[in-house]
Amino acid sequence: MVQPGDKVAIVSPSRGLPEIFPGPYELGLRRLRDDFGLIPVEYPTTRVLGASPQARAADLHAAWSDPSIRAVIATIGGDDQLTVLKHLDPGVFQANPKPFFGYSDNTNLLNFLYSLGLPAFHGGSVMVQFGRGGAMHPDSERSLRAALFTPGEFELTPAAEWTDHDRDWADAVNLETEPPMFPGTGWIWQGTEPVSGKLWGGNLEILDWQLSANRWMLPTDSYGGVLFLETSEEMPGSEMVYRILRNFGERGLLERFDAVLWGRPKSWSLENHFTPEQSVAYITGQYLAVDRALAEYNPDALVVKGLDISHTDPQLVLPYGGQVRIDPAAERITVTY
Repeated sequence: MVQPGDKVAIVSPSRGLPEIFPGPYELGLRRLRDDFGLIPVEYPTTRVLGASPQARAADLHAAWSDPSIRAVIATIGGDDQLTVLKHLDPGVFQANPKPFFGYSDNTNLLNFLYSLGLPAFHGGSVMVQFGRGGAMHPDSERSLRAALFTPGEFELTPAAEWTDHDRDWADAVNLETEPPMFPGTGWIWQGTEPVSGKLWGGNLEILDWQLSANRWMLPTDSYGGVLFLETSEEMPGSEMVYRILRNFGERGLLERFDAVLWGRPKSWSLENHFTPEQSVAYITGQYLAVDRALAEYNPDALVVKGLDISHTDPQLVLPYGGQVRIDPAAERITVTY
């Protein structure tokens, strides 16, 4: 368990974006220090864009080898953490277990740690959740505080307000004000039987890459847990989402899970300024793609869609490999940090 006053490692296993966007990064560090009472410790590649996979792996080894470091938090994601995995020494991580926080491209490291039976959390990055403009979202902060400081049960709840609209980090004004929000939409439930089990999953595109590179680390025997998935700011089309899930299904992977939790899709980005109507159509199309794949490969699975566990704001943290309890009758989802 992490306590105020502890040191936490701040690493960039994917991209060293703090080098070119110091504003949200420094804001996130300040909140970790002032609001959470933690002591951030940076490493040689934390602020270096384009650091080699070997150098980023060395930072991870250093963070896990230092007994004074009580947790490790990623600055942000990226797109090539897959290349870091082959440089990691499992023994270093097994000798000094400590929780890791990250998502998106950090699905690679989450899955690696899971394969070693080590603690990790899907969610929480310095530049996004901690470095959010104006103030941390209360839902994100509540979840992160619970995951860091108070192990035990935590109930996930639908957000009363949310957004997927990015703001330009190069504009300092955006760091001083909170983003405009949309009204909450609740969750979509499909199924009636309660399910409990271990959580496994992450970003859909990264898991697809892992499978392509033969870095897939899900056990090969019957699983019976809960799969959680979400898509990134690259906004893959509904047909691509279906095809990735179809590939999982053809490998016999989808059928292993008793339930699927699907994150709220990000439907707007600085590169794709969708209209409200286009965003609704995009989200609807993705949900239909999920339904189509599960109808073919796991029709009996309990499914809940629209959870705030993705690239949208707020974001709730999931214990990677941890326990979840899903109760359709009460429409409650409880995780154990």
